[in-house]
Amino acid sequence: MAEVTLTPQQNTAAGITPTRTGSLSTENTYLVSNDGRVILQFQKSEAVAATITVQTPRTVGGLAVAELTITVAASSGDVSAGPFPPSIYNDAGILKFTASNIAGLTVAVLKI
Repeated sequence: MAEVTLTPQQNTAAGITPTRTGSLSTENTYLVSNDGRVILQFQKSEAVAATITVQTPRTVGGLAVAELTITVAASSGDVSAGPFPPSIYNDAGILKFTASNIAGLTVAVLKI
C-alpha cells in the first residue's frame, strides 16, 4: 500500500476551477496537509457508489473515535466534505483517507 500526497488548492473569493485527481487506487492511502480549513470534493461517474474512509487517529476517554465514512453516489455523485478539525482527524498535521469502488471517482482538495 502506497501513501500518496495530495496538495490542497487555495480557494479564492473570485473562485477557482478545482484540479481533480483521478486514477485513485484502493491500495493507496491519500495524505492531505490539514490545518482545519480543508475540503474534499468527490465526483463519481461509474455505476457503483464509492465509499471514502477518513481516518481518525484519536481517542477520547480511552475510546477510539470512529472513522468517518463518506458515500459518493453512483453515476452522478458529487459530494463535498469538510472542514476536518485537526484535533480529530490529523496524524502529525496530516489527514488520511482511503477509497473503495474507485472506478470513475475523482477528488479535488481545496483549502478555504
